[in-house]
Amino acid sequence: MSATETTRRRLHPAWIVAAVAFLALVGAAGFRAAPGVLMVPLQQEFGWSITVLSAAVSINLVLFGLTAPFAAALMERFGIRAVTATALVMIGAGSALTVLVTQSWQILLTWGLLIGLGTGSMALVFAATIANTWFSKSRGLVIGILTAGSAAGQLVFLPFIAMLAQDPGWRQASLLIAAGALAVVPLVLKFLKNSPADVGALPYGETAPEEGTAESPAAAADPVESGRSSNAAVRALQVLKRASKVRTFWALVAGFAICGATTNGLIGTHFIPSAHDHGMPETTAAGLLAVVGIFDILGTIASGWLTDRYNPKILLAVYYQFRGIGLLVLPLVLSATVQPSMIVFVVIYGLDWVATVPPTAAICRKTFGTDGSVVFGWVFAAHQLGAAAAALGAGAIRDATGQYTYAWFGAAAMCTIAAVISATIRKDAGAKEPVPVGAA
Repeated sequence: MSATETTRRRLHPAWIVAAVAFLALVGAAGFRAAPGVLMVPLQQEFGWSITVLSAAVSINLVLFGLTAPFAAALMERFGIRAVTATALVMIGAGSALTVLVTQSWQILLTWGLLIGLGTGSMALVFAATIANTWFSKSRGLVIGILTAGSAAGQLVFLPFIAMLAQDPGWRQASLLIAAGALAVVPLVLKFLKNSPADVGALPYGETAPEEGTAESPAAAADPVESGRSSNAAVRALQVLKRASKVRTFWALVAGFAICGATTNGLIGTHFIPSAHDHGMPETTAAGLLAVVGIFDILGTIASGWLTDRYNPKILLAVYYQFRGIGLLVLPLVLSATVQPSMIVFVVIYGLDWVATVPPTAAICRKTFGTDGSVVFGWVFAAHQLGAAAAALGAGAIRDATGQYTYAWFGAAAMCTIAAVISATIRKDAGAKEPVPVGAA
């Protein structure tokens, strides 16, 4: 056996696809770090209020969420590669066009519409689709690693965006985000295959059935193949109709809406402006968010590993409660300088940032079977709707009261509610037989 053949046997193509998907998520994540950094420079240059800029972020988050379930169905219909490449181009175009804005309604179009649609097509449902399509084992770990790609993107882009926003200016920061998204497109077109069948392989961890035996369940339930014959929008809506009859779906929706409100909506959008209110330089606050990104990578991968081994609903309850405790103490630790208490907050919050994704995706997959990726898309839509409401609401609270304190306390209370909801998900939610694609 040649060395090349040995390498091919050792490295399953699923891992190549996962690596490219990780890079794609890194490239798409640049804008996730941008609003909090760019709000103050835009406000200073154009005189726009925090509420107006928060509205642009809210439109982005709403489209980010509502696009997700349809993007999952589009990936089934047209292939993962085509949808991913198109999404990255939209993110790049939206960010590049931002440098031309002169009116507030234009920022709603670039930050809101274009980037919202692009990031929505590259939402965390992308990670679930990759894992469900290419992997039969270690799915929780893979989702954790891919989800960490968004954190890695924040880690890579945020310090540079913060520095560029101050000198030479926010327009160069926007161009950096555009370049990051577009740079990954060639890799996606070259290496991101749509399904194991495209390279004559089986999903990682699956063995070929013996001659004369029935086709394996995983092969029969390939979500890419099952979706090619149906209209993407119709399939997404049909899945929503089926899922809406299941109590577990609504528990996940409620919990994930609070998850979005307390991450992207509050910390992601308003942490830097809030720290600035306390006298902390924007570059210092951006550096703290970058540290959140570092620990997010560790926490999300660890969560994926735990999800493969422990009850996901218990993991969710623990994650939400710890997040609530962190938000409760945040107003007490914010100051003009970085104190040890702030470092403790950043580490704990970073470990918990999107640790909720692997257990949520696992419950979707185990409860809804081959519908799992699209169901997760709808759950993720709730995540972004919660984020949008929190981004707008916190901006309004800041403009009305001059501070964010009530927003932080309200978010802490919501996390406790999410923990209770998650803990009360039905015991059989993680052990049900998959629901067939055509089931009512």
